[in-house]
Amino acid sequence: MGRYTYEIVPEIFAHDLDGEPLVAVPERFGLVDDSPDRWTKLFQKLEEMNQSAKEGEKYKVVFCIRHGQGFHNVAEAKYGTEAWDDHWSKLNGDGDIVWGPDPLLTPTGIEQAKDVRKMWEKEVGAGLGLPSKIYSSPLSRALRTCFITFDGLVPVEDSEGKEESRVLIVEDCREENGVHTCDKRNTRSWIQTQFPKYKFEEGFEEEDRLWSRDVRETKKEVGVRAARVLDRIFDENPTEVFQAITAHNGFINGVLLTLGRKPYLLPTGGAFFDLPGLRFRESMF
Repeated sequence: MGRYTYEIVPEIFAHDLDGEPLVAVPERFGLVDDSPDRWTKLFQKLEEMNQSAKEGEKYKVVFCIRHGQGFHNVAEAKYGTEAWDDHWSKLNGDGDIVWGPDPLLTPTGIEQAKDVRKMWEKEVGAGLGLPSKIYSSPLSRALRTCFITFDGLVPVEDSEGKEESRVLIVEDCREENGVHTCDKRNTRSWIQTQFPKYKFEEGFEEEDRLWSRDVRETKKEVGVRAARVLDRIFDENPTEVFQAITAHNGFINGVLLTLGRKPYLLPTGGAFFDLPGLRFRESMF
């Protein structure tokens, strides 16, 4: 799928253990170790793993966040998934709820994003640091979730006030695309107005030319995009070991597919860590 193959380092996070249910924001973000310096120990372990890794192997910690509840989620719950997929998702609203294009977070969704931030602030005391880069979907619900979670925690300027945001807006991080109006993004200009200190990836266009009214992506195609993002995370941050993604359920399941894990429905506002190991594909040698 991507340039590399990946596999999870097991028994570090609870959601990687068989039979562990996934809640939106688990204690310690699911880290099994509950010692007072648990994150310090995890990153020490990660450093040791990379130092002893074979040629062509590398390890990182990746933090994934699903956006908080959007108005399209409310609409799908109102009509049911079958009616939503067959009819309502193709419209912009029903006269009561507006969900397309590019719906905003609901008040509940805003609170869900705040819950992720609260857990983050709690875990800082146990040694949790900050990601060196955050890859975000360009859809407003993911960007707003990113902002609520990390604003004031992750630097967007250096000491001289120059912009060097750690947040990069990436088309490949968007939701399973096409047909559903909620998955059509706003213009680049609108996004820049709303999130002026976030960076766009090179080549990001003004209009959304990727969304199609008639054709919806397959889960396999989303998996290909997810693999490209993981490849970028490893390629663009060769000396950094901690990155984050703010995205969507469909995209995150694409990440799980790439990591060789079973898919599951991450609740809105859900967040989890994984420790993927990279191995170069044989064709790369």
